[in-house]
Amino acid sequence: MNEAPSTAPDAPPAGPTFAPTRYVMVGLGGIGTHVIRLMTQFLHSQRQNTTIVAIDGDEFESRNRERMQFERLGPKAKVMCEELGPQYGDVVNFLPVPRYLTSRNVGRYIAEGDVVLCQPDNHKTRHLVEKRCAKLDNVALISGGNDGVEKDRTGTYGNVQIYVRTDGIDLSNGLSRFHPEIADPQDLLPTEKGCGATIESAPQLLFTNASVAAAMVSAFYAWWIGRLGYEEVYLETLQAKMVPVSRAVA
Repeated sequence: MNEAPSTAPDAPPAGPTFAPTRYVMVGLGGIGTHVIRLMTQFLHSQRQNTTIVAIDGDEFESRNRERMQFERLGPKAKVMCEELGPQYGDVVNFLPVPRYLTSRNVGRYIAEGDVVLCQPDNHKTRHLVEKRCAKLDNVALISGGNDGVEKDRTGTYGNVQIYVRTDGIDLSNGLSRFHPEIADPQDLLPTEKGCGATIESAPQLLFTNASVAAAMVSAFYAWWIGRLGYEEVYLETLQAKMVPVSRAVA
């Protein structure tokens, strides 16, 4: 790179808006398997004992290897925790939750002081998580998703949203404020699909999944050091576009 160095020194890190107690991963699919690996490695490097709660009621299948990395087939939450535990368990405690979030259990798994990284394959789960976080005084919610490859969609678009509450005050807008598809989701929770019923999602691109995951952990890091200046990011991988968006809090 030939870019000239800046003459202005960076501002010193200010730290997060509250001290996190746990890190909750909601969804361990194409995005989530990247997110949990990156977050685990970072948290381990900080050498501060903490807990990662890994939530997903689905199982790894052979066909998932196209865009997910895992050592064996089985429940996603257990497989990921068993895989990462031997490498990082001296600092990071792993709590696998091999079930889906519902209105009945969301309060059990998302609590005060949590950092929530939410990357499910349905908007109804995002809406559920947002509603829970809105009831907490201190929470940071980072939600990510991307298009699948279908009809006229290339599967290269994605976005990340950040919703932070500190001392009972919204520091950014909720996920549904500018996204009607989250405010009034037309899809179903995995637990609402019925016995034996499946709803196939459109195929997704590995590279878009990885880009969304990178944008999510980058947003977390910006918040972690007190430098977060946006509440949403739009990205497109083919044209290498990443656009941050800042808005006044409603």
